Amino acid sequence: MTYRPPTPSQTVGPFYGYALPFTGGGDIAPAGHPDTVTVHGVVRDGTGAPVPDAVVETWQPAPDGSRTGRPGSLRRDAATGRVIGRNGVDFTGFGRVPTDADGHWAVRTLPPGGVPYLCVALFARGLLHHLHTRVYLPDLLERGTGIADPLLESLEPERRATLIATHTDPRTYRFDIRLQGDGETVFLEFS
Repeated sequence: MTYRPPTPSQTVGPFYGYALPFTGGGDIAPAGHPDTVTVHGVVRDGTGAPVPDAVVETWQPAPDGSRTGRPGSLRRDAATGRVIGRNGVDFTGFGRVPTDADGHWAVRTLPPGGVPYLCVALFARGLLHHLHTRVYLPDLLERGTGIADPLLESLEPERRATLIATHTDPRTYRFDIRLQGDGETVFLEFS
């Protein structure tokens, strides 16, 4: 048998901006929940220009620290089978949103329990594989979770800052994602 090298990767998309997002993808918190926080930002390329066709996914534990999520919170239309969005009641811990024409994205969620961060995966044009990072919420770091974070501790302060969201309002955080260049977001490698 002749050895054949693996097929090279192809760039992500362009289908992801149409096939992956769903109605209410950023509404992770149950409607009207008093502890809801908004995490938002802009995805920028290496020149600082906004990326208008990226998809941002977030995962996190529930406020009690559980990681199982709630199955079935995405409803389908009985006649067409199309996803019609979340039921507005159950917390799943998962969100997926496209960026808008200005590269902006946003999710409404609950503060994670047991960890001070949200996990993020980013799909965008020109990427051979999606990227992974974390959004650390500063008040959870200040309040302390009782968990040492080896990732943050291992980074130089300048690089560490690319993972920590900033408060823009009491229940709102801003987290911009920079793909390359000055201020490039720290991305994680999973093997």
